Amino acid sequence: MFNFRHDIIAERFPQDDFQLSTRALSPAHVSSKRAFDYAVATLLLIPLTFCALWLLLLNPFLNAGPLFFRQERMGRQCAPFTVYKFRSMVPAKGGERGAFDTLETDRITRLGHLLRRMRLDELPQIINVLRGEMSLIGPRPDSYAHARIYVREIPGYRERHQVLPGISGLAQTQIGYVDGLEGIQRKVAADAHYIRHASLTLDLWIAWRTICVVLGRRGA
Repeated sequence: MFNFRHDIIAERFPQDDFQLSTRALSPAHVSSKRAFDYAVATLLLIPLTFCALWLLLLNPFLNAGPLFFRQERMGRQCAPFTVYKFRSMVPAKGGERGAFDTLETDRITRLGHLLRRMRLDELPQIINVLRGEMSLIGPRPDSYAHARIYVREIPGYRERHQVLPGISGLAQTQIGYVDGLEGIQRKVAADAHYIRHASLTLDLWIAWRTICVVLGRRGA
């Protein structure tokens, strides 16, 4: 039922049609989603602790520098919050990249490549989930400085913030990392689709797709 492909998303939501109306989420769905998020995030504290200890041993040799990366990002109702990740890149030398610049893959460390490929760099965000700032599944939050530009420049971008941002989402499982104006527009289209069709079934499907990515398999 939810077998979307990257090209299907692009065709279903053309660039001039991002502001399609989204339905209000029912209180029952919001409360059940929050309960599910809290239960799973609590269980994930164990692998988070194990991974942090593992990185403390490896970082001095393969990823010298701080263990965590913190950044202000745009959350629900466009409010700022601080997101936590395991650091996977060396600090930028020329300042923060621009809102529509390409991804700076040359800054990713050897260990950072492994963390990103297995999505382990996102694991500390379960702290954000427990604090009620994020959900396990939802639109991925962008840098607050960049997001303020996207709100002005990209139709439909503001509307994606009517729900909590997520550690993983439809755009991440179906499109992956994006950069540039066109890539961000496609991400917004996928996020709008997710909000319109929000359900526990869709969340579980996205969770399964995320697990397949982590394990290096192709999701069905």
